[in-house]
Parts: sequence; C-alpha cells; structure tokens
Amino acid sequence: MFDKILIANRGEIACRVIMTARKMGVRTVAVYSDADAQSQHVSLADEAVHIGPSPVAESYLQADRIIQAALDTGAQAIHPGYGFLSENPDFVRKVGAAGLTFIGPPASAIDAMGLKDAAKSLMVEAGVPVVPGYQGSNQDPVFLAAEADKIGYPILIKARAGGGGKGMRLVEKPADFETEFEAAQREGQSSFGDPICLIEKYIAQPRHVEIQVFGDQHGNVVHLFERDCSLQRRYQKVIEEAPAPDMPPAVRAAMGQAAVEAAKAIGYVGAGTVEFIADGSDGLKEGGFWFMEMNTRLQVEHPVTEAITGLDLVALQLRVAAGDALPFCQDDLSIDGWAFEARIYAEDVPKGFLPAIGTLNHLAFPAGTTFETGSVRIDSGIRSGDDISPFYDPMIAKVIVHGPDRRTALKMLTAALAQCHVGGATTNIAFLSALSKHAGFQAGNVDTNLIARDLDGLIDTTAPADHIIAAASVLSLGLVPTETGDPWQSLANWRHWSNATYTSRTVHDAEVISRKIEPLSEGRFVVCNGDTSRTIGIIHKAGTQYTLDLDGVQSTLDLVVQGRSIFAFQDGRSFSFEIPDPLAGHSEGADGGDNVFAPMPGMVTIVSAKPGQSVTEGDSLFVLEAMKMEHALRAPRDGIVAEVLVQPGMQVVDGDLLLQMEPEDE
Repeated sequence: MFDKILIANRGEIACRVIMTARKMGVRTVAVYSDADAQSQHVSLADEAVHIGPSPVAESYLQADRIIQAALDTGAQAIHPGYGFLSENPDFVRKVGAAGLTFIGPPASAIDAMGLKDAAKSLMVEAGVPVVPGYQGSNQDPVFLAAEADKIGYPILIKARAGGGGKGMRLVEKPADFETEFEAAQREGQSSFGDPICLIEKYIAQPRHVEIQVFGDQHGNVVHLFERDCSLQRRYQKVIEEAPAPDMPPAVRAAMGQAAVEAAKAIGYVGAGTVEFIADGSDGLKEGGFWFMEMNTRLQVEHPVTEAITGLDLVALQLRVAAGDALPFCQDDLSIDGWAFEARIYAEDVPKGFLPAIGTLNHLAFPAGTTFETGSVRIDSGIRSGDDISPFYDPMIAKVIVHGPDRRTALKMLTAALAQCHVGGATTNIAFLSALSKHAGFQAGNVDTNLIARDLDGLIDTTAPADHIIAAASVLSLGLVPTETGDPWQSLANWRHWSNATYTSRTVHDAEVISRKIEPLSEGRFVVCNGDTSRTIGIIHKAGTQYTLDLDGVQSTLDLVVQGRSIFAFQDGRSFSFEIPDPLAGHSEGADGGDNVFAPMPGMVTIVSAKPGQSVTEGDSLFVLEAMKMEHALRAPRDGIVAEVLVQPGMQVVDGDLLLQMEPEDE
C-alpha cells in the first residue's frame, strides 16, 4: 500500500478521498488554487501545495504542476477524483512517466472510451447493444442533418468528448438542427477542447441506468449492480438511487454482464461506470437497453452503491492501484436495502437552474455520518462561511440515505432534506424536497423527462406565510427574549404609559416588507400590516428552532440571524430577509423591461443584438457561458435595441447591465 498520495482535485471529492486514506493510514497531499486557499480539503490533508490562480485552466488543469507537487512532497500515487484531469489519458501517461502511480484505469482504457463515437464502435465489436445513430468523422452540417433525417426525429446531438450534459442538445424538428449543432460544437470546444459531435436516436421515455464495474490488474472484473439516474435536468443528474426500481433479475444480470464485457474489452482497471439508456415505456426488458458511454472514473453518485454493497469504493481504488487483487468475486456480492442520493446545489431553480454564488453564512445538516455509509450520510467540501465562487461547480453537499426498502429510504430522504439549512445563497433544496414527494417518483415511475414534464408542479414560488413574516419582523428588531436568564429582559418593552410600538422593515425578494410591532408581554407581540393585526407568541425556543403561535395556530420554524440577514427554514423551504442599513444610501434600479442584465457571472460568447435592431420578446440577444454551460439571454419585450454594452469575450458578473432598449411610447 502507498505511504502518501496526492489528490488532484478539490472540494467534496478531495475530502472524500482524504478521509478514506486517513483510515487506511495513508498520508495525503492536497492541491489548491487561490480561491481555495482556505478550503476544507486543504485543512484536512496532511500537506497542501498551491498550484495557481483560481480559474481551472490555470490551476486544476495544470498537469505538470500537479505532478511536480507530487514529486516534491514524496507522494507515490495520484488520485484524480472526478472531473478535471480524471479522464485525461495524456495526464495518465505523464503520471506514469514521472514514476508515479495513477489511481485509476490505464491510459489505453480512457483512450478507448474517451470519445463517444469510437467507444460505440468498440462496443459493437464487443457485442454490447448500442443506440442507433451516426458516430463517424464527417462533421458537415448538411451531411449530419441528412443522417438525422434517416434516424428520425427527435434526435440527440452529443459532443463526442462530452460529459455531465455539456455539449448535448435535444433536437425535435429539422429546422432546429443547424443552430443546436453549432451550440453543441461550441460547448464541446469550450469544455473539452473538442468540437466533434455525434448524433443518435432519442428514446422518448428513457431510463438512465448505469452499472458500477470494478477491475483489478489481474484480469478480474465484476459489477456492483446498478444505479438509476433517470431524475435529471438539462442532462445532469439530480437524485440517484440504487438499486433501480422495478428491475427484473434477468435484466439486472444481462445489463451487468454487458457492462463487464465492455470493461474487459478495454482492459479496464479500477472503478468505472458503464451507462445504459433503457426504454421505460413498458418496463425494463432484456432487449430494451443500449450502451451510451463509459465513465472511466469514480462517479459523483458512488455512495449509493457503497450503501447497498457495504463496500468503500475509494479504499478499493487504492488497493487495486497498489496491485492487490479484488477481495471478492461476482457471486460474493449482494444487494442490501435501498439508497438515494440528492445533490444540493447553489442554483436558482425558478430561473432555469441558473448557478448561484454567495457566502454561506449558515450551514446545517441532519445528524449522520460523513463520507462513510450510514442511515443518513452527508458528503460535503463546504463549511459555514465559505464562498460559492463562479470558478467551480456550485455543489454544496450530497445527502445520502440508506433504508431497508425503497419506500422507507425515500421517506428518510424527504426528512433529511427538510433538515438541510443553507443561508447565504439560493439553493435547490425546496426543489429536491418537492421531487422526493412527487407521486410518480414515489411509485417508481421514473424517466429522464419527469422533471421537465412536471417542472411547474415542482417549483414553489409562493410568498412566505404570515407566521414566517411575523417572526422575521420581530427578530429584525431584536425583540425575541434571549436565553441569558436576565430578569430585566422581560421588562425591556415595558412603558409606564403604554406599550412600545416599533416599525420593522425587511427585504425579501427585492420587496420591502413593513410591519408595526407592539410587544404585549415577554414573547408575545401584535403584528400589524395596514388594518390587519395578528398576534404571535413564541412558545418555545431551542437553539434555532422556534415554536410559534399565530392567532392560536401553532407551528415550528427554524430561524437564524446572521448579521443583517435572517434565514427561515420550514418543510424543506427557505426564505431570506435582509435588514436594511438605515445609514446606507438608496438607489432606484432601472426598469427591467427596458434592460437586460447578466443573471450570473460568466463570459459573453455571442452577441446577436445590434443598436437600432428591432427585436421581438424572446429573441436571443446574447449567449453567456457560465459553469461551462451556455445560457441564452432573450429580449424582455418587443422593441428596438438602443445600446449594447458588451462584446464577445467579456467577463460579466451578476447584475451587470448588458443591453438597453429604447423606451416604450407613452
């Protein structure tokens, strides 16, 4: 076994590898960029080496610097995590040339599976079923459009080097082919340095089922059963589960064997995932699944496989890389219970899952294990006070639950999500909570279109309830009794002639909320909104949890005050209220109907608008690249463009003014 390894990654996966290595007595070296100098993975590692500025191209993709850091610190092996250099065969070759061990597959296996077109051809030779499509070298749009016509719409365009939904476009009619093809090429070039695309038939009711495989250096390959990753948005996974619902044993055996054959065909070593698309229109069948791609690395969702098998996949990676044989054969493996994983992201779901940034002033998760299997497990590389920056993936944490059966595990997931409290950035927790309660998902009727099909019902944009506003208003004035035991606290609002009256002002979703507050007695207040009065009482307070009584109706609410921010959490939903600074100046914002603002930090890649141009509401004006994904910014109304304030290649931040339109006629 190795004495010391370097982790060529950051965040949650770096922490995950460090914790397993620590249990095995293996010392660890972290690498970090400027933005990550104070990150959790840096503090957990035995040593840490600075490798460059914040952008990934100048730090985490700098193979030579990472290898030199390993040599300088005496590390014997490099674990790539996932993303970044994990599936870069040139990096693997450089690691070997430096006399170090790459904890993962050989470069030849990554080469074989790195390009989707070549991988499909190889799978055909190995007898693994593949989706009908075109994966040749001809990239002429006219030729590919003709191939799409032969396949039949709808079709998928995929960047051959893509992954995580990047460089992937669904095309439903021939008129959209050229535009979507160009977009897929741009994303492929931007994210992977390769614009070449393939096309394939789109399965109308698809299930995304993947098989975890593991191989050693002695020719042994096994599968560790399946994960269902059908709950996706924009081709990125949201909630994963293992095993897959309604999986017949015969289909599991056939899919597992196909995955093993795929791994053997390329001499695979280490942890990998063979991904299949299955036709879910009439249940899973032996002839109804097809190879999509192979991820030649550990997957983000690997904890659900660990939960149902009882294995530590990172520990297995280290042992196999050190030359050990797998300590089991296929017949030794079995499925125990059911597991779910939900990914908590800093993102604005109602605005189309736009990535969000911010400082996580408050962070609280349910009690459970960390980076190892338990009934509730939380894997995170983020701590309270950390920033979500525009440079990296905005994942905050993974919530993993393990129960005896699917129904129980899903209830555990709903309960765990309700206890995840994040303040300081917009998150998808409410969306995940709603998804965990979705009737179709609860029944196991999953496919990759479920979220898009039922999105409106999964997004709750209702305003905070009266008891939440009343409680936040009282807290904004500091009127809630403290737990100090000070006898004078109960008299803080007493007046000889009458009760004191205060005015509370908070801001929620850019709207000023004003309430008159009249204390009645310790912990009881009258809250007035115009001519409407409500009486709120704080019955009990334990930590951040408040038991409230609003006009005789009791409820429980979690409330946190951080500086001039108040965060309220209830039933998986969160609300933030800002307390205006009375000494700060006020400014009037521009009319949103006459302007287009950047909804997030990113780089402007395309500018379609020109001064004097007539546009129709919904016309594409700009393309903004953020988090390696392209986002079209559209005209807010019909009108004429007055001024364009950006050009291609410019970096913008959230709220930057990009375009002004001529005012509408009175």
